[in-house]
Amino acid sequence: MLSIGAFAQIGQVTHRMLRHWDAAGVLKPAHVDPFSGYRSYDPSQLQRLHQIVALRELGFGLEEVSLILDQGTSTEKIAEHLQHRAAQVEAEHRLAMQRLADVQRRLRLISKENLMSRIEIIHKPLPAVRLAAGRFTVAEQAEIAGRIGPLFDSIAQSIQGQSLATPIAQYNGTVDGVEVIAGYATSAPDLADVEIIELPAVPEAICGVHLGSMDTIHESWQAVHEEVLARGLVPAGPCREVYVRAISADQADWVTELQQPVGVD
Repeated sequence: MLSIGAFAQIGQVTHRMLRHWDAAGVLKPAHVDPFSGYRSYDPSQLQRLHQIVALRELGFGLEEVSLILDQGTSTEKIAEHLQHRAAQVEAEHRLAMQRLADVQRRLRLISKENLMSRIEIIHKPLPAVRLAAGRFTVAEQAEIAGRIGPLFDSIAQSIQGQSLATPIAQYNGTVDGVEVIAGYATSAPDLADVEIIELPAVPEAICGVHLGSMDTIHESWQAVHEEVLARGLVPAGPCREVYVRAISADQADWVTELQQPVGVD
């Protein structure tokens, strides 16, 4: 029998790691003294120890290691797990490279302009949203401002008695101009005088937060779309504006999240 110290030294692991693997049920000692609690290992357990170390170095979690060892270490089974792990590592690498490129762009911006970006950008999925909403199409984008406010007011008037959740607008360029869907997120059943419109979930979107008046929101949208292109992505679907705070008449304290669905070119 080998003491825990000798076993750890041969396997190039720590006592703490062996105790952790014992607690996790991955590598139990061959014997535990009932009085002192000292652990002892059989030399034959070195093979399992080396297998655990090798699989951990490949990035497998303890649950995966235990599953692999308990199912046997056939070439086919190990290859299957390694293929799955390779896909995970490739995805992690792509994400790390995207983050590295983003950090490098920000460093260049700071070096050039001695300031941070006008708007902080994040990359995230968008959930599906159920809206009590209306819609209209305009030939020119400049016409939107005069129509979207009255549309929100009309919907709010029609659903009196229902609690008003976050107002949201979606903008979709068409051959006839811009189609606008505007309304309030709701979980209420069908409403008599208001259309229910489902905005689908979006797997990937570039998003930023605009602070203040709608008069300058085009500048924030420009920053979002510049970031989309800088990340090697392309717009992929109608954009959304989520009016997180839209109370004051002068819009000075408004908070609007800009959401642009994206894909790979």
